[in-house]
Amino acid sequence: MSASRGISSTLVGRAGELAFLDAAMDTLPTALLVGGEAGVGKSRLIREFVQRVQQRGRTKGVLALIGACHQISAEGLPYAPFSAVLRRLVRQIGVEGVTALLPGGSPRGLARLLPEFGEPDTESGTSVARSRLFDHVLLLFERLAEDRPVVLVIEDAQWAERSTRDLLSYLIGNLPPGVLVIVAYRSDELHRTHPLRPLVAELDRIPWVRRLELDRLPRRGVAEQVRSILGRELDPRLLDRIYERSEGNPLFVEALLGDGRIEGELPESLRDLMLGAVHKLPEETQEILRLASAGGARVEHTLLAAVSGLDDAALSRVLRPAVSGNVVVVDGEAYTFRHALLRDAVHGDLLPGEHSRTHARFAEALEADPSLVPPGRAPAALAFHWYSVHDDTGALVSAWKAAQVAKEAAAYTESLQMLDRVLDLWKKVPDAQERLGVDHTSVLEGAIEAANVAGETDRGIAYAREALKEIDDPVRAAGVLEQRARIKIKLGDATVLDDLHEAVRLVPAHPPSLPLARALSTLAQRLYLMPSGRRDEARALAAEALTMARAVGDATAEAHALITLAGCEFDEGDAERHLEALAEALRVSERGADDSVLLRAATNEAHVLEGMGEHERAAAAARRGIEAAGRHGQARTSGAFLTMNLAEPLLALGRWDEVLELVEHALELSPPRLTRASLHWLIGFVAMARGDLDAAADALAAVDTVRASSSSLVQDLFPPERLRIELRVAQGDLSGALDAVDYVLAELGLSGGPRYGWPLLASAARACAEAGGERAAKLVGELRLLASQTPVRVRVQQAHALVFEAEAARAEGRAVPSEWDAAAAHWKALGEPYPEAYALLRAAETAGKDAAATRLHRAAELAHELGAQPLLEEIEARARRARVPIGARPGDDSLGLTPREREVLRLIADGRSNREIAGALFISAKTASVHVSNILTKLGVAGRGEAAAVARRLGVG
Repeated sequence: MSASRGISSTLVGRAGELAFLDAAMDTLPTALLVGGEAGVGKSRLIREFVQRVQQRGRTKGVLALIGACHQISAEGLPYAPFSAVLRRLVRQIGVEGVTALLPGGSPRGLARLLPEFGEPDTESGTSVARSRLFDHVLLLFERLAEDRPVVLVIEDAQWAERSTRDLLSYLIGNLPPGVLVIVAYRSDELHRTHPLRPLVAELDRIPWVRRLELDRLPRRGVAEQVRSILGRELDPRLLDRIYERSEGNPLFVEALLGDGRIEGELPESLRDLMLGAVHKLPEETQEILRLASAGGARVEHTLLAAVSGLDDAALSRVLRPAVSGNVVVVDGEAYTFRHALLRDAVHGDLLPGEHSRTHARFAEALEADPSLVPPGRAPAALAFHWYSVHDDTGALVSAWKAAQVAKEAAAYTESLQMLDRVLDLWKKVPDAQERLGVDHTSVLEGAIEAANVAGETDRGIAYAREALKEIDDPVRAAGVLEQRARIKIKLGDATVLDDLHEAVRLVPAHPPSLPLARALSTLAQRLYLMPSGRRDEARALAAEALTMARAVGDATAEAHALITLAGCEFDEGDAERHLEALAEALRVSERGADDSVLLRAATNEAHVLEGMGEHERAAAAARRGIEAAGRHGQARTSGAFLTMNLAEPLLALGRWDEVLELVEHALELSPPRLTRASLHWLIGFVAMARGDLDAAADALAAVDTVRASSSSLVQDLFPPERLRIELRVAQGDLSGALDAVDYVLAELGLSGGPRYGWPLLASAARACAEAGGERAAKLVGELRLLASQTPVRVRVQQAHALVFEAEAARAEGRAVPSEWDAAAAHWKALGEPYPEAYALLRAAETAGKDAAATRLHRAAELAHELGAQPLLEEIEARARRARVPIGARPGDDSLGLTPREREVLRLIADGRSNREIAGALFISAKTASVHVSNILTKLGVAGRGEAAAVARRLGVG
C-alpha cells in the first residue's frame, strides 16, 4: 500500500469480535483460530485485543508474544513464528531467564529455533530431537503461564510449513493452563488442497479450541472507518461507491481513500495485490477470467460458454484451477469473482480493443438468447454491455426495460440505477422519446418515486427540482410537489408544508382529480403528525381527500385518508376502534393500492398498541411490518422505520440487548436521516441506563445534528428531550437538567399529548427533585399546572402520572411511599422492569427495614438482569445505608446463556444457518455469528451439531 494512505485511528465495527476475544481470556486455556480474507483486519483486531488485555491493570499484566509465518518459499521458513516469539522473549528476560525455565537449565533443545541458545544437540535431525524441541516449547509456555497469563499469537498461518504446523498442533493439543493461543490465517487462500485445511479441521475438534471468522465490515462500519480516516463525513453517494467497490474490506477502503481513486482504475499497489493469485494460474485460465470479468458481478455458466465458444466440459476444465485457487467462486449455476475489486483488476487487464469486442460478444449472445441469464435479468445485462461498447441507443432501450422489470420485482434500488442510466443517455439519443414512448419528465417522475422508496432521498429531491423546471402544466407540477413532499417528510425538511400547500393550490378543486386527492391526503397526514393544534385541520383535509379519492377511484389516497382520519378521531382510550379503522383501510387497499398503505398501517398498528402499553402485541405487529417491508423492497425505508416500532416495546420490556442488535442492523441499511435520529435515541437511552454516559451523549448529539434542520413532529421532539433531561441528571449537571426543563415548558408544553407528555413530565419532575432549591420549586409548580391539564387515558399513562406525582412530591420535600408502591405495581403489571426497579428504590427510602429489604431485593434483581449498573449501584448504596441484606444477585440460566442466546440456540437446534438466524431475529448476519460463537464457548462444544444436541437434551426449543 502507498505510504500516504490513510489509516483509521480507531478500530471500527469489531465490538462483537473483541468481546469474543475478551471472553476467551476468562476460559484459559483456550486456542482461537481466527480466519478471514486478506485485508479484513485480523492483525489489527488481534493487536487491539492484546493492547487491551495488557492495560487491564492486573498485578503483573499479560505476557503477549507474537510471531508470523513467512512465504520465503513454497513451503515457508521452518519454525519461523516460534523463532520470532523466542527472540522477543529473549529481549524481555534474556537468555538466562529463558534457560532458567527449561528442564535441567539447558537451552540446547531450543537451539534449532534461535542460535543464542548454542549449537543444536547432536540428535538434531532425529525424531528424538524433534520431540525434545516440542516438549521444551510446551514446558516453556507452561512455566511462563505459572506467573501470569500468556497470549501467543501466530499470524499468517496459511504460510506455515510442515514443522510449524506440527508444533502448533502439539502445543494446542496439550495446551497448559493460563495460555491463550491465537492462530490467524487468510481463509481466502485455503484452497481445497491447502495443507492448513486438515490442521484447522483437526484442531476444531479439540474442546478448548474456538473459531472466529472475521467478516467484512457492513456499510455502517465502512462509514465509521471513512469518518475516522478523513475526520469528516463523506458524501453519501461516494460512500456508497467505496462500500460497493471495497465490499467492506478495511484494507481496500484505506487504499481507495488513500490513493483518491474511488472511481476508475485501481491503485497500482492494490491491483498488484489482487492479481497475485491470478498470475499463478495457467494462461488459458487467465484468458477465460479476462472474458468472465466483462460479464458482470455474476456470470452464468451457459452464458460464458456461449461467449467463449467452449463446450461445458472444456469450460469447466479451464476454470477449475481458478475455482481451486479461490479466485472465482461457484454460485449455483454461475461464477463470481471472490471480490469485486479482483474482477475490476482482471477487467483492467483487457486492452481497449479487447474491451469493446468482449462486451459486444456478451450483448450479441444475450440478444440472440435472453434465456442465457435468469428470467428478468437480460435487460439489465444488455444495458450494461451496450453501454460498455458505447451503443447509446441499445443501452437506453435496455435500461428502460430493466427499470420496469426491477420495479415490478420491488427492486427499487436497481430500478433507480437503470433510470439514472436512461437520464444520462437521453440527450445522446435524438429519438429517445419515440423509442421509449414516454417523455423526459415521465422518466424523472419515475426516478423520484424509485428514489423515495429506495431511501435515496437526496437524489429524489434533485430529480424533483429538475422535473419542476421542465413542467409547465400546473396539475402535473402539483404531482411532483406531492412526490417531493413525501421525500421531505423522511428528511424532516421544514419546507414540506410549503410544497403541499402549493400542490393543493395548483390543482382546481373541480372536477375531482387524482393529483388533488393525493396532495390533500399527504397534507392531512403531515398535519396529523405535528404537535396538537393542527389536528382539526388535518381531520377536515383528510375527509376532503377521502371524498375526492372515492370520486376518482384511487384506493391509495382513500386508504391513506382513512388512516389519517382514524388517527385524528381516536385517542389512546379508543385504541381498539382505531385498530378497526386501520383494518378497514387495509380492506380498501386490496382494491389496488400501492405498498405504502400496507406499511403505514403496520406502523400505525404497532404505534397504537405501544401507546396502550400492549408491548408484546406491538412488537408482533412491528415484526409483521418489517417482514412486509422486506418483501416489498423497502427494508431501508419503511423497514428501518418499523424497527423503531419494534425496538420501542422491547425497550419497555427490558430486552435491551435485542434493541441494540435491531438498531445496529437498521443503521447498517443507511436509512433516511429522521429515522437515523430516532434509532440513535434508542441507543442513547440504553447507554445512559447502563452507565455509558459518553455513548449516550454521542447518541444525543447525533439526534440533535439531524433534528437541527427538521420540522417539528411529536415523536421526533419529546423522547430526545426526555433523554437530555435524564442524561444531565446522570452526569450530575443539575443546572443543565433544569435548563432542559425550562425548554420543555417554554417550547413544548402540552403539544405532545398524554402519550409523550407524561413520560417527559415525570423526567422533568425528577430533575427538579434531584436539583432542589428555589428554581426547581418554581419549575415544579409550572409542571404541576401542565400535568393538571394532561388527561390520563390508559394504564401506561397512569403509571407515568403516578411517577410524576411522586417525583413532584419529592421535589417539594414530601415522602409519598404509597405513590411509589402504586407506580411499581403498575410497571410490574405492564412488564416494564426498569421503571419498576426505580419506583421500588424510591418506595424503599421511607419504608421500614423489612419492607425496604423486600423492595430493594426485587429492585436489585431487575437492575442486574438489565445491566442497569448506575441504578443497581444506587439500590445497593440504599441497602447499605438501611443495613438491609438484598441477597445474592441471580445469574443467567443453568446453561450460562442470556435470554437472547437461548433464542439463538433454539434456532441452531432447528438447523438454521447464521443468515437464517439473522433473518428470523431482524439482526445482521455478523451479529448472529457472534452469538453462535459465544454459545459454543459457553456450552463447551466444538460445533453447531453438538450445540443442537445440548439444546434438545435440555429442552431448549
